[in-house]
Amino acid sequence: MNYLDYFQLKQEPFSNAPVTRFYFNSAQHSRAMMRLMFAVENMRGLAICVGDIGAGKTTLARRMLDSLPEEKYEAALLVIIHSGITASWLLRRIALQLGVASPSEDKLSLLSQLYQRLVEIYEEGRKAVVLIDEAQMLQSRELMEEFRGLTNLEVPERKLLSFVFFGLPELEDNLMLDPPLAQRVAVKYRIEPFNLESVEAYIKHRLRLAGSRKMLFTSQAVERIHYFSQGTPRLINTICDNCLFEAVLARKAVVDRALVGRIADTLGLDPDRQVPETIMARRQAGVLAPRDSSAGRIAGGVSAQPVSMEEIDRYLDSLSKS
Repeated sequence: MNYLDYFQLKQEPFSNAPVTRFYFNSAQHSRAMMRLMFAVENMRGLAICVGDIGAGKTTLARRMLDSLPEEKYEAALLVIIHSGITASWLLRRIALQLGVASPSEDKLSLLSQLYQRLVEIYEEGRKAVVLIDEAQMLQSRELMEEFRGLTNLEVPERKLLSFVFFGLPELEDNLMLDPPLAQRVAVKYRIEPFNLESVEAYIKHRLRLAGSRKMLFTSQAVERIHYFSQGTPRLINTICDNCLFEAVLARKAVVDRALVGRIADTLGLDPDRQVPETIMARRQAGVLAPRDSSAGRIAGGVSAQPVSMEEIDRYLDSLSKS
């Protein structure tokens, strides 16, 4: 059963496919875009954007690509889908993306071809930019050294090629495989989860673009969506999509708090149940991170003194009953 007709929608509002039409320009995504665009407009060499899984990095990367006009930029988006790629494969792929027709198998010849192509782009009055999505998959020193070499391609006035990396937070650790490259990061931005206000605005935005004439989630439902998703756009989409389908089966006009709770339970989404895993990981250290002041000794989010095993067990029991 399709919920589009039931709610009179023109298309699915909560697909997790990176559809540019549904791009939500939140305050922090706007800040990220401004900083990354500054980096490429001024050919700073390397900028990075990191965020947790489902934070919207891929959508931002595609939005940025669409925002780079062809008359000013030779721009490409490269998605890294495997951690086993080699430096030679990467170099050939970048050359192809930037318009080198027949990349040489010989590295020195290929670098010469790429340099000549970059000079052509420069003489046309344009800028060469390569966006790298899933950049945390770049996990070798050899790859990082290759990028450092590419950022060295320049003319007296400026660099000939700029990169923007989008990836999970471990990307920052990967960059340290080649410290000189890490030092060349000109702009860095981290995308944080949405707050409650942004979650509500995000849901309304996607519903409106899908053709809805009204808000299909109660305010209490939005609060629970924020809680269970922890402000992660991908999880917001998953919860909302499932809720709309179940609302059709239940013949509901709107999604309420109870329905969100049932969907979250079905999907196994419960942030509170993730806390015990953190506590168990700290058993050997003998410390406990309390949820609130009622748990006692709070000092910067971590217990100021060692905690007994009995106290930890009582805390775990309290979580399972909440």
